[in-house]
Amino acid sequence: MLLKLTGSSCSGKTTLAYVAAARMGKIAVHDFDELGVPEDADRHWRHRMTEMWVQRALAYQDRGIDLLLTGQSPLGEVLAAPSAPLLDGIAVCLVDVADPVRRTRLAERDAGRWDSQAIDAFLGWAEWHRKHAVDPSHRRDVIIEGSWPEMVWSRWTEWNAGDPRWQTQLLDTTGQPVVESAGWVEQWIADQRDAHRVGQLPLGSGWSS
Repeated sequence: MLLKLTGSSCSGKTTLAYVAAARMGKIAVHDFDELGVPEDADRHWRHRMTEMWVQRALAYQDRGIDLLLTGQSPLGEVLAAPSAPLLDGIAVCLVDVADPVRRTRLAERDAGRWDSQAIDAFLGWAEWHRKHAVDPSHRRDVIIEGSWPEMVWSRWTEWNAGDPRWQTQLLDTTGQPVVESAGWVEQWIADQRDAHRVGQLPLGSGWSS
């Protein structure tokens, strides 16, 4: 199964993933960008890398291991990846944080790297994530226009808000200790595994048919 922690930068995705997974078995943790991000990274690159990570999840799946992947690809991109229907389960969680906290973290983590316009773009991306998480019809153009031609958007573009398959869990880390948020992620993973085991995972086998 592919378990995806998504969201804009500086929400704490990778930290939470490693802390939570350290207490669980049969799970591998990877960060979407761990192989490097090229200077000209764009939607094409992100979509191709999403497919690469889906294929990596399939390799882990064959060994009975779940992949917990952190990164900025939202649910719509994961579902449109060419190999996504081969996964026996998909679950996505949006790790979010209040805009002022994200702004401060960006300034502290990459001091002087981002100007105010770039930081505003990160905040806009975070706001888009929040709306995409609940409504598949929200500004689909943001991820579809100029996309990698291999992406299969038609798998979900006719879905509406409220479709049981369109589920992104929300975790707001604002003001929460890392240990508490990591415990929440650990419970979320356990819940997805339980749902998968009894055939009640919304994005279990056959979701695309």
